[in-house]
Amino acid sequence: MRYRLLHTDGGARAGVIQTGRGEIPTPIFMPVGTQGAVKAIEPRALRDLGASIILGNTYHLYLRPGTALIERAGGLHRFINWTAPLLTDSGGYQVFSLSDLRGIHKDGVEFKSHLDGSLHNFTPEKVVDIQRSLGSDIMMVLDECAPFPCTEEYAHASNAMTLQWAERCKERMEATAPAYGVEQALFGIVQGSIFPAIREHSARRLAEIGFDGYAIGGLSVGEPTEQMYAMVDVCVPVLPREKPRYLMGVGTPENILEAIGRGIDMFDCVMPTRNARNAVVFTAHGRLNLRNAKHAEDFSPVDPDCLCYGCRNFTRAYLRHLFKAGEILALQLATLHNLTFYLWLVRTARQAIQEGRFAIWKSELLKQMRS
Repeated sequence: MRYRLLHTDGGARAGVIQTGRGEIPTPIFMPVGTQGAVKAIEPRALRDLGASIILGNTYHLYLRPGTALIERAGGLHRFINWTAPLLTDSGGYQVFSLSDLRGIHKDGVEFKSHLDGSLHNFTPEKVVDIQRSLGSDIMMVLDECAPFPCTEEYAHASNAMTLQWAERCKERMEATAPAYGVEQALFGIVQGSIFPAIREHSARRLAEIGFDGYAIGGLSVGEPTEQMYAMVDVCVPVLPREKPRYLMGVGTPENILEAIGRGIDMFDCVMPTRNARNAVVFTAHGRLNLRNAKHAEDFSPVDPDCLCYGCRNFTRAYLRHLFKAGEILALQLATLHNLTFYLWLVRTARQAIQEGRFAIWKSELLKQMRS
């Protein structure tokens, strides 16, 4: 995997990530397909929207359908019929969210399946092996997402363990080979909760170990937004300029714009798809709740500026009717719109960076969305 930095505008960056399965223009938003599917939208539609990479999740795919079946299918790409790049999270966040079902030790984590209660163990080595079996283009190291709030002592010990796991993940990757003839990249994950010194140490140590890219994890977990931005500001100057930077699990359109301005290249979040399934859609003029009664006789498009299939062909009144009637089409059309908007957001941000007007464009759009 190679990253080429093409343009900068203040802190914002426009670049290209080259993988064995194609190019990823950055900044980029990655739709989340936790279990091998982005909810309520088919791969063909994602490709039509211009999604250049999606996510899968190691924890969920390991438990169901299992790596053995995915190997027999020829890897995750073939299993889900996705030909573009694919990133897999290590599953660490999902494991650590099961606080009553898992135990942490220096070698990894032991946890009970949320499906059937069966006992499993994730070590750094096993997580790499699973992702080798999946065949993802970008793999993530095993990490612990420290809870918020936590003490500085806890964050320090947790990050020390995450750094040890990161070293072991890299060693395992170097000792193994990709299963399907396409090279795989490995990203390190910066942790440290909201403590600047721990965050800076984490970023420096990961840079010393050396990874293909670097993620900033453990944010957007309940901390105030300004603290999230402060931690990004701590990490970005320390991380290698020539490698991509990925802010995990973020977030709102406002979060993404602010993070792009701080030098972040990659984003993922369930927000556009989850909100869509709850009748909330994002537009350049703010959010709409399509269940609201004021839309009952509104025959205008959901978003007049959007060119997605739903906005070109259906009205707010119709989508409200679909949601009220419990029709599956409502989830599909709202999801299609929200992902169209998120991908438009990062694509337009990239264009603004290339033209040297990102700060002005961002300020005007944020003002418009908040009005």
